[in-house]
Amino acid sequence: MHHRYATFVMLCTVLLIAAGGMVTSTGSGLSVPDWPTTYGWNMFTFPLKHWVGGIRYEHSHRLIASTVGLLTVILALWTWRVEPRRWVRRLGFTALGAVILQGLLGGITVLFFLPPAISIGHAGLAQLFFCLTVTMAVVTSPRWKNTVDPVDDAMLRRVAAATTAMIYVQILLGATMRHNDAGMAIPDFPLAFGRLIPPVWNAKVAIHFAHRVGALFVSFGILATAAHVFYHHARRMELTRPAFFLVFLVMVQVTLGAFVIWRGKSSLLNTAPVVNGALVLGTSLTLTLRTFRLGFERLVQPIVQMSPARSPQMHGARP
Repeated sequence: MHHRYATFVMLCTVLLIAAGGMVTSTGSGLSVPDWPTTYGWNMFTFPLKHWVGGIRYEHSHRLIASTVGLLTVILALWTWRVEPRRWVRRLGFTALGAVILQGLLGGITVLFFLPPAISIGHAGLAQLFFCLTVTMAVVTSPRWKNTVDPVDDAMLRRVAAATTAMIYVQILLGATMRHNDAGMAIPDFPLAFGRLIPPVWNAKVAIHFAHRVGALFVSFGILATAAHVFYHHARRMELTRPAFFLVFLVMVQVTLGAFVIWRGKSSLLNTAPVVNGALVLGTSLTLTLRTFRLGFERLVQPIVQMSPARSPQMHGARP
């Protein structure tokens, strides 16, 4: 039950990321100019009839964020009560601290009128919090707890960890592009102004092109990770499933990015890569965590009770 609840919190975090993406995509970040109130109202009592235009997106985002915050409080307390592993209990409260800081950053973003640096930090922390909820869901699962033969592959650990790190950096580049309005700085794809390298440069073009180059590195990293899994661990379903899903998601991500360029700006289309990017990160993290299972904690081994006939204490033997 505890694992299912942790998974539920993780899924709610995906919804929160989607809501935040819609706020940015619709330009609704300052539709509600005060914080923590909503036009002077307590956010939980703000009249539904006033949920119009951009207010609907921003206010919904705040309510979802508050709900996720409450769910995280419950998760941290529940984990502290039922989880015997100290590091997992601490992880629960780390997630709680992250969601509180995320709420404060969100408020500061509004109060300071959406400065790019704070907005990018807000987006980056959202993904880190999501990673914490993914980790909680993974390490509280029966599969993790009952593993008796974890994978011991140093090369896979290095490749998977590097790929996950690259994905996170790529997400930060994407956030930098979005919050600097550089999404259409290069208006064609797969070329850049008809060439492989942009013939003209400015800050927005540089950010956009860096994001494209990052996508290449991430794609190669994911393909390398998946190839290693399928070649060396084809029978390990706990690895092959996320590896397959990871390849599928990165293909979807590249396709979504291309359509953003080809079809022009659309709120839903612009938000889709944000959500899918989070799924790519979460899937890669899940695979990475499973490769590090051996080092996280000692194997859970069954306790073999000694029979009275073989027990030294029963025969007066000294230790």
